[in-house]
Amino acid sequence: MPTLSRPGFPAASIAALAVGETIVWAAFYYTFPALLTRWESAEGWGKTTLTAAFAGTIMLSALLAPFAGRLIDRGRGPALMAGAACTGACLLALLSVTTSLSLFVAIWLALGVVMAGALYEPCFAVVTRALGPSARRAITGITLVAGFAGTLAFPMNHWISEIGGWRLAAQAMAALALFCAAPLLWLSTSRLEAHALARASAIERPRPAAEALDEAAGRRRPFFLLTLGFAIIGASHSLVLNHLLPILESHRMSDDLAVLVAAGVGPMQVVGRLAILGFERHLSNRVVALASCVAVGLAACCLFGSQFLPLLAVLFVVLQGSGYGTVSVMRPVMLRETLGEANFGATSGQMARYSTSAAALAPFAGSLLWLIGGYELTLLVVAVACVVAFTAFASLAAHQNHPST
Repeated sequence: MPTLSRPGFPAASIAALAVGETIVWAAFYYTFPALLTRWESAEGWGKTTLTAAFAGTIMLSALLAPFAGRLIDRGRGPALMAGAACTGACLLALLSVTTSLSLFVAIWLALGVVMAGALYEPCFAVVTRALGPSARRAITGITLVAGFAGTLAFPMNHWISEIGGWRLAAQAMAALALFCAAPLLWLSTSRLEAHALARASAIERPRPAAEALDEAAGRRRPFFLLTLGFAIIGASHSLVLNHLLPILESHRMSDDLAVLVAAGVGPMQVVGRLAILGFERHLSNRVVALASCVAVGLAACCLFGSQFLPLLAVLFVVLQGSGYGTVSVMRPVMLRETLGEANFGATSGQMARYSTSAAALAPFAGSLLWLIGGYELTLLVVAVACVVAFTAFASLAAHQNHPST
């Protein structure tokens, strides 16, 4: 299997960034689902209000993604990401002492700003700016490590909450973000920015923003196709994952087995990313994206069929996890391959605005589909949507104006 170590490759910076990303994902994203039931039981806050607040957090992070991208294009990535980690730590510390639901909601909305500056989108923009054609390898490595953020967040929050309550757990996550994530993000992104500046001196300098806007008309179609494809796949995964336990319950699957099926999707995402590393020289980015569409679409069919043949639930786990696991890698890589590196951060943020919003709204759309025609209709719509995503990726020209090599 290929490794991240090779001459000129900033492996140490990528490793530090991967650990930092794992921590910020655990602290700012997975803390919410990890502590949700404790907020309900300890504070008496309703699940509907709590989850609505988190949905608002995700939507706000999506809206701010282009702004974060523009800062990265201007070389402000280190300050943005390290500053977001510090700000997020302060917000979690404030969260741990609040007794007001309205203040709780306001803090989570503010964490949406933090997410826009600390999670995958800004991270991948920094990496792409620094490494260009080598970004795919680095991004895959980062997602392999950060894929275990939930594995860190859920047990850590559970154990600390058992000892001292959810407030102590929130304080622990804040400390982890402030004293571990922030320094790692600062050091790694500072070195990557230096790498980007050295690389920029050897290649064509980015075009002025006005000139880039003039050229945008000819790039609207590929941008639209990429955004449509990734938004659909992200929304499909979000819908299925959020409704997975109710779907399996409607198939009369036992609670223990249903939880086991749900727990298997995450590890299979890591398997999908490992496959990218193993076959990166033999599979183009476009082929990987098309395969992801096929895998997620077939997974919906397997989930539908599991009511008749329970063993299909195993195949669902393999297809859903490994298929979607490649998406977070392919999105920045294909964007660079298709539209080039000029103003990459802003363009990536614009794409994230749509894809993240789609993923945030998908669970609600799934509930509406369930009301209309049950989960049979819901899964049928997911399968058809994956066909649309496949068509969008297939419509991209085989040879781009800005090749990856």
